[in-house]
Amino acid sequence: MGPVSPARTMRLWLWGPRSLGVALGVFMTIGFALQLWGGPFQRRLPGVGLQLRQPWAPSRGPSVPSCTPRQRLVFLKTHKSGSSSVLNLLHRYGDRHGLRFALPTRYQFGYPRLFQASRVKNYHPQDGRAQPHFHILCHHMRFNLKEVRGVGGIGGTGKRAQACGQDHWGRPEAWGLPWHHLTTELGMEATKVLQVMPSDSFFFSIVRDPAALAHSAFSYYKSTSSAFRKAPSLAAFLANPRAFYRPGARGDHYARNLLWFDFGLPFPPDMRTKRGNLHPLRDPNPPQLHVVPSGAGPRAQTLDPNALFHPAPTVANGRHQMSSPTSSDLESSSFIQWGLAWLDSVFDLVLVAEYFDESLVLLADALCWGLDDVVGFMHNAQAGGEQGLSAAREGRWTDEEQQLAAQARTWNNLDWALYVHFNRSLWTRIEKYGQSRLESAVAELRARREALAKLCLVGGEALDPKYITDQRFRPFQFGSAKVLGYILRSGLSPEDQEECERLVTPELQYKDKLDAKQFPPPVSLPLKPSRLLSP
Repeated sequence: MGPVSPARTMRLWLWGPRSLGVALGVFMTIGFALQLWGGPFQRRLPGVGLQLRQPWAPSRGPSVPSCTPRQRLVFLKTHKSGSSSVLNLLHRYGDRHGLRFALPTRYQFGYPRLFQASRVKNYHPQDGRAQPHFHILCHHMRFNLKEVRGVGGIGGTGKRAQACGQDHWGRPEAWGLPWHHLTTELGMEATKVLQVMPSDSFFFSIVRDPAALAHSAFSYYKSTSSAFRKAPSLAAFLANPRAFYRPGARGDHYARNLLWFDFGLPFPPDMRTKRGNLHPLRDPNPPQLHVVPSGAGPRAQTLDPNALFHPAPTVANGRHQMSSPTSSDLESSSFIQWGLAWLDSVFDLVLVAEYFDESLVLLADALCWGLDDVVGFMHNAQAGGEQGLSAAREGRWTDEEQQLAAQARTWNNLDWALYVHFNRSLWTRIEKYGQSRLESAVAELRARREALAKLCLVGGEALDPKYITDQRFRPFQFGSAKVLGYILRSGLSPEDQEECERLVTPELQYKDKLDAKQFPPPVSLPLKPSRLLSP
């Protein structure tokens, strides 16, 4: 190959910078187009920082105007029912939107006593001054409607005003029950109404199958409940609960009908003695009850609720053995049905722990929130609890486990009535919402949770607390089972770090964070030296 001519050398020298400029322009154009298009190339959403897709919102039809997100909320945080996970999403939502929480002085509102408005931090109605209005009330309490809701000047009409007054539709006389006795215990006198939360707040809670709740409560409260402390095992306790349980003994509200207790409902007269009736009444008109766990698909199994309302302590040939109702059954059933009707008049939605993701979708729809507002991680979960839950979901219970579940539901008969009732109401809402629409939303919710776990968490899952050295994220350890927590990945961007911290912060630490934000400590300014006057 001969030498390069001077003319060719000049052409190469001129085209070198020009080709570089053309290539640079092409790359700049492509980069600008990717920023403009977003779509699959967009990794983060404005305002949230972590979501991998556009926020989901329920389809309401082109002719219906967009709704306004509801931000006045009352959440009854029941024990050992997945409520800590719901509390975290409320903490995050309120924190992100600058909402005001009704906070306890410590971590609970005087539990196990009934809720009193005076226990809300910085709330002093007796002073005669204008009291602060709150957006969210969500920490542990025993529900007491008259102390929660507000009437004067905030709106005292609607179903909660009726539930608090003597015009409530379900007068107990219709059930053969004393009106004054029940209204006093339920806190429904209209003569004393305090303005903690406006009466148009959204009231919701969560329930759990008493069979699963019993396992969790026994391991968590064994040192707190005298009945659990005396029993060598849950199986021994449920085989003969009256050998260990004494009504009114310290901590024994954890040992029987804990959900009913948390809802602030009075107990039937026959259960206030040591020799109370054990079985609830068979329903003469049994409703359909869905018992398929979360993720099981649209073909929900339907069982005879009488077998569920009235489980016996033994199982034969795969069928529950049932007893005949007695006169005390009839009295207790009227009491139970009236209590459930009253709860329906107060609560807008009750979630079901066994259908947690489905419940979150319905909650987002009811509050006009997006899925991004309700996606999160499980909190306060006990080690080994997921394996037992999976076995229950997949129907892999042994005969012994099935018998234990039947005994737990029998002993906690009021909780079982609550669970059956709100399980049925949840599935009624699902049918109205649409099964296929729900399945799509649940799949989207789980995909987002998985993406967040990969982004935020070491190992992508909850870990043994012994590995968690950062005290900001180490959950409070109580009871015999380990409470799992999370470790954040390193190298997160500032925006991702902030949101990931919100997702993994346990409830006690988050409450302290909100407390410091809402009630910042006073800043003491240094005193300026006084200027001396010259004579």
